[in-house]
Amino acid sequence: MTQAQPSIEFYGASWCGDCRRAKSVLDKLGVAYAYHDLEQEEGAADQAVAISGQQHIPVLQFTDGTVFVEPTNSQLETKVKELGLA
Repeated sequence: MTQAQPSIEFYGASWCGDCRRAKSVLDKLGVAYAYHDLEQEEGAADQAVAISGQQHIPVLQFTDGTVFVEPTNSQLETKVKELGLA
């Protein structure tokens, strides 16, 4: 989390390789996000499923309402640039 105002709600877990990869992309781009650890934050797993309708992580919800589940690096980079976040 690199800025004061999070622009993305990020649901993930420390054991998840795709979550670590997505965090790395966002950190490299300097994008602010609110990280919700599914194993540490009560209700975070249920919220991730409610947002995405899936059991897969990471789940990223952007300020425009777009939701990504297990996005690729290029999908993440394109979206944050589209929203002017990077």
